[in-house]
Amino acid sequence: MQPVLAYERGLSKFKPLDRVITYDDFDHGFNGWMDLTPNFVEEDYRSFPSIVDLERWAPSMLSAAPMRFAASHGSMEGTYSLKLTTRPTAARYEEPPAAGSMGTAIKRLSNIANTSTIQIEAWYAYTPQQDRTGKGEEDIRAFGFFFDLQDTEYRFMPGVRYVNSVNGELVKRWQYWKVRDGVSRADWCYGLADGWQEPGIDNLWYGRRHPDGSADAYQWIPDGQQDLVYNESPDKINWLYLRLTFDYRRRQYIEFESQDRVFDLRGLAPTLSPRYRSIDNLINPIFFVETDTDRSVNLYLDSVVYSID
Repeated sequence: MQPVLAYERGLSKFKPLDRVITYDDFDHGFNGWMDLTPNFVEEDYRSFPSIVDLERWAPSMLSAAPMRFAASHGSMEGTYSLKLTTRPTAARYEEPPAAGSMGTAIKRLSNIANTSTIQIEAWYAYTPQQDRTGKGEEDIRAFGFFFDLQDTEYRFMPGVRYVNSVNGELVKRWQYWKVRDGVSRADWCYGLADGWQEPGIDNLWYGRRHPDGSADAYQWIPDGQQDLVYNESPDKINWLYLRLTFDYRRRQYIEFESQDRVFDLRGLAPTLSPRYRSIDNLINPIFFVETDTDRSVNLYLDSVVYSID
């Protein structure tokens, strides 16, 4: 008997590695993606104390992308996408993130034996809430993706971040996750010398940021300027493709693909931080979006594929 390997048709819009671990089309539900929440381990289920308020981040949801004038936009293929959103509040770029100014979604996974290369792919769209006149492009500060990883030696967070706008000025440039050399724990934790977090952990909200869009937590991707599709009003969303490939064994970036460009990231690596107890073999993929002003902004994920070699 001749064996036949067949893939779902939806995978044809992706470029997976040899073994597909998860293929998440949000027409079928949340598929294990959930809000990234703080640790509710204190008395009366209060969260663990943190410099940044993580309790008021807006929740992710299944959405048909309704717009004020376009009714329901739907997803790229089907009806529902996973919508990440923010509250309508933001601090200046150089300040610690305001409570509620970010939205995140995480899928909690673990490593499989002999994993060498890991890869995330997604079709996504981004837009501000259609609640006022104007294009609104400058209201979206940043969005992107990262892995939260831990092997038997280190914890590390490789990822990419699109800096769209800084204090109302468009930047449109990609960064990769790596801590700037010489950053101390006090620098990382907003001046608190006894801050518990190590540089390289939770880059999304730690580390100093600067008016040009640079930051302690991120470095610019070489030749990373890219003018992504943003249509003429917030109700006109276009679906974009991204793919990040990472060498899990060597702890190094390999490649990043965005829309019509492929960035060779070989030779670049995330920051390696001391491992945490009880989370060896952690592999958590995480998407995020940030607002730059007093306006809710959204990141829509039509579908996501996680694959390994």
